[in-house]
Amino acid sequence: MKPALPWVRQAALPGVIVVLAGLALVSLCVGDLPLTPARLWAGLWHRDELAATILWQIRLPRLFVAMLIGAALASSGLVMQAYFRNSLASPGLLGVSSGGAAGAVVAIGAGWAAQSLVVLPLCAVLGAIVATGAVLVLARGGATTERLLLAGVALNAMLGAVTSYVLTNFTITYERNAQILFWLLGGLEDRTWEHVGIAVPIVVGAALLWPLGRSMDLLSLGAPEAQSLGVDVRRLRRNLLGLTTVLTALATAVAGTVGFVGLIVPHLLRLVVGPEHRRLVPLSLVGGAAFVVGCDLLGRAAGGLRLGIVTSLIGGPFFLWMLRNQK
Repeated sequence: MKPALPWVRQAALPGVIVVLAGLALVSLCVGDLPLTPARLWAGLWHRDELAATILWQIRLPRLFVAMLIGAALASSGLVMQAYFRNSLASPGLLGVSSGGAAGAVVAIGAGWAAQSLVVLPLCAVLGAIVATGAVLVLARGGATTERLLLAGVALNAMLGAVTSYVLTNFTITYERNAQILFWLLGGLEDRTWEHVGIAVPIVVGAALLWPLGRSMDLLSLGAPEAQSLGVDVRRLRRNLLGLTTVLTALATAVAGTVGFVGLIVPHLLRLVVGPEHRRLVPLSLVGGAAFVVGCDLLGRAAGGLRLGIVTSLIGGPFFLWMLRNQK
């Protein structure tokens, strides 16, 4: 990998922030009832009641959820790639996203999610933790590309069987079936401020991840090298896995299964600014937010395609391109 030019590294974060701001503005303006910038401003301050209702009840919650889950999934993918020292690693490919979705599906199918708002994210976190543990067991002895991919295929198949079993044996109402299909497809429709509240801890996880950038740089050299340079590798790995599991689970709890974000965004940013994680962590947070907002806009422009479908249509060919070019 060629080193990035200094001006590229310096301009990358401001540039991505500008892109995110532009996409956010477009996301707030477009829809069934388009809003001009002037009317958007009036709606923000409740000077136009119709615009205010559209913004505060529909578009702003959707935008905030999109940005939060994008930041969570992209940073989780970055952590996975640093942990396994493999650019093909991501929460979706390794079953963490599917584990979170399976936990949410079980909560919905059993009726637990209707009891309290916190049940769904808790079950999603538990499912993601179980999936993470399974990855560690299956990849023990050497986290090679083949081992990781096979572990991900096996886990996704087993977790898919769990969701199918719940869908066919536990759900007895149309409403529960519709909720489960939402988690399987992934999307941002009908997101409310309650969902934003569930996703807000993502900000805390991102703040905890930011200072670990240099430690991830050293971990990328190899565990023995990082240990010799003063890094507590065992503690670092435990912290990284804990953070990425919670971030992925929270993203899944509010938007369902949204694949490939954690694979595409960190990889592209690494090609632009190089492998330094102190730069990649904030870039992944902002870049992931911009990517998901952009994919949501593409889905809306294409007639209402769900977010998970759009990211898969983009991520599938991208993953095949990576496989072709990785040695």
